[in-house]
Amino acid sequence: MTTSDTSADQLAAGVIGVGSMGQHHARVYSELPGAELVGVTDVDREAADSVATEYGTDALDRETLLERADIVSVAVPTPYHYDTAVACIDSGVDLLIEKPFVEELDQGRALAERAREAGVTLQVGHIERFNPATKVLTEIVPELDIVAIDIDRLGPPVDRGGDDSVVMDLMVHDIDILLSLVDSEIESMAAAAREAGHANVQFQFDNDAIASLTASRLTQQKVRQLSVTAESCRVNVDFISQTVEIHRHSMPEYIESNGDIRFRHESVVERPIVDNGEPLKAELAAFVTAAREGSEPVVTAEDGLRVLEVANEIERLTEPTERMVAQQ
Repeated sequence: MTTSDTSADQLAAGVIGVGSMGQHHARVYSELPGAELVGVTDVDREAADSVATEYGTDALDRETLLERADIVSVAVPTPYHYDTAVACIDSGVDLLIEKPFVEELDQGRALAERAREAGVTLQVGHIERFNPATKVLTEIVPELDIVAIDIDRLGPPVDRGGDDSVVMDLMVHDIDILLSLVDSEIESMAAAAREAGHANVQFQFDNDAIASLTASRLTQQKVRQLSVTAESCRVNVDFISQTVEIHRHSMPEYIESNGDIRFRHESVVERPIVDNGEPLKAELAAFVTAAREGSEPVVTAEDGLRVLEVANEIERLTEPTERMVAQQ
């Protein structure tokens, strides 16, 4: 970690890669009380200059940025995560790597070990963990006997560059959420996909819980929703509106209306208070805290590796010759 001109209660922050996501990291660092944005870098110097000007910092080469920074966000395309992370770790700079963690599991294991030996904080950028609605959900789930979890992450095609598949680009968020909610090993998976833009996966866990994840870049409606079916209730989460609803005590009854007999269900609906806020700001604030205190980050390298293992298996199952083949 380098010495900077920032105040004692701030860490010098930088961003490597200022594309569609990295520029938001720069914005948030420029606003966080615990950080001072000391520079950004990108192979596209014009993009780096533009972001640097907008947020009152410098566009630098990577080596100079790593000399100035205490912490950095790595937001370059996935194929460059490993080499960039090695440079950060070898410079003693704490880092947050955007999802997916790395291309290859061996790379991720090597980075985790390298960071551990260097005493460098390494956090993986699974941002949905920091959605305020997720925080409320994680307080509810330990009390539930989970039967099933369904998660949909759908939307129309977007033009933001990158070659990541719909599994690596979108579904990894929900794999991470699912694995953080279900305290059990995966017993089996089955998956199907339409080209590279729409995928569905079915999970069976050792504790008999089941789950279904759907991710799409072909859906003309933006959806970010999760539902938990438990023996005592159903919990619905909307990650976009950051709302949570708990449906309990469904009461079936027959009613008479204008001479007609009708059947209906009524249930008690609880709406827990959710402290709305920007997930990226919460994620980077948690990263700053972990780096300053030397504490374990909320999303560790090991978490990122487990997500990548599952995502790789899903990609295998959704190859044309493997579709709808269950892993036993």
